[in-house]
Amino acid sequence: MSRLTPNSSVGGLSNEAQVHPATRDGSPSPSEKTVQSSSTAVSTQSRRGMRKYLQAIGRFIVDQWFIVGMAVLIAISSQVQVPDSQQHLRQTIVTYLCVSIIFFFTGCTLPTRVLLENYSKWKVHAFVQAQCFLLTSATVFAVVSAVATSHFLDPGIIIGFIFLGSLPTTLSSNVVMTGQAHGNTALTVVQVTIGNFLGPLISPLLITMYTSTGAWYDSFLPDSRGGFGGVYRRVFKQLGLSVYLPMVAGQIVQNVFPRITKKVLIEKKFIKVNSFALLIIIWQTFDQAFATGAFTSVPPSNIIFMVFISIVFYFIWLSISFFASLPWLPKKDIIAVCYCVPAKTPAIGVPLSNVMYVGLTTLQGSKIQIPMVIFQGLQILAGSLFTIVYRRWVRPDEEREEAERKKEHEGHVPQEGEAC
Repeated sequence: MSRLTPNSSVGGLSNEAQVHPATRDGSPSPSEKTVQSSSTAVSTQSRRGMRKYLQAIGRFIVDQWFIVGMAVLIAISSQVQVPDSQQHLRQTIVTYLCVSIIFFFTGCTLPTRVLLENYSKWKVHAFVQAQCFLLTSATVFAVVSAVATSHFLDPGIIIGFIFLGSLPTTLSSNVVMTGQAHGNTALTVVQVTIGNFLGPLISPLLITMYTSTGAWYDSFLPDSRGGFGGVYRRVFKQLGLSVYLPMVAGQIVQNVFPRITKKVLIEKKFIKVNSFALLIIIWQTFDQAFATGAFTSVPPSNIIFMVFISIVFYFIWLSISFFASLPWLPKKDIIAVCYCVPAKTPAIGVPLSNVMYVGLTTLQGSKIQIPMVIFQGLQILAGSLFTIVYRRWVRPDEEREEAERKKEHEGHVPQEGEAC
């Protein structure tokens, strides 16, 4: 009986072949299989990670498509503008048509009872309007007065910021974004209508007060002040035709055809037309600014400062309005307040700058309007991003209210064995 040596074979196979029986036909060894499986696992994890990353980007773009659309329209308006001969016609059509669409659909979706209840909240109205006019104008005047000591900013820019701080809240974007953020849209509608009704009366008085200090930056303003009659007629005409009339029409449609209105606007999501109308309003504002050469009329350092200080103003006003509202207002009302207080409307500021001071050149008028245009873009960008934050903030309350409604509904369903 022979002994097996280390190099002897069993069944015709060497020890080396017995350890790695698959190496002779070219197939991978167990160690190679382990390496390959590890590499495959890493590759699969990498693909999954990339897929999740792309899905997250896609969800953000879908959720914030408004910001993407706004960026595209601003880029287009910087390269191609409506001819000068058509600027007034474009502004008139967009201002009346798009604002009317927003307030008509808003009227179709707001219950009349809720709207009337919010008009009766006079403490909230006084709270919001005092911040919109007094707080914001005083803040701006304090900052620009400090900056003016260095003669760094163009005087037209300083006057433009004084205009900005003295303006009422904006009309369209507040209503659209409060709805997107699940805030109290009815309260926002009430605040913007009150604010823009008071704006033509209060804003000129504030601007006159802040520009009558004898500072160096208001020396270029003409001594002859324009009458405000034209501003009043224009603003109240716009409010009547593009806000109040469409709102009343929407209320009538909602009460006459409640099921059809709910199905078309809510279930079919036709209410998103409001967002498209707002995008057109933003486009026409920047189209006018680029067409007049407003952004090229001041040094780049002034533009950078305007962007920076506008962001600072927005967050100061937002923080004050939020923390001042927190102790006594419900969350949905706080969201409405936080959209109304920091926002400013160029719809009144631009025509007001044209008629308050008779004799300004086109370039001087454009410089006054630049802060309003820049601030509008920034406030819409910030407001759109904050819709995500606000929705998450009110979601627990909404889920609790929905659970209570379901529980109450189930409580009315007869149990088995009970008489109906």
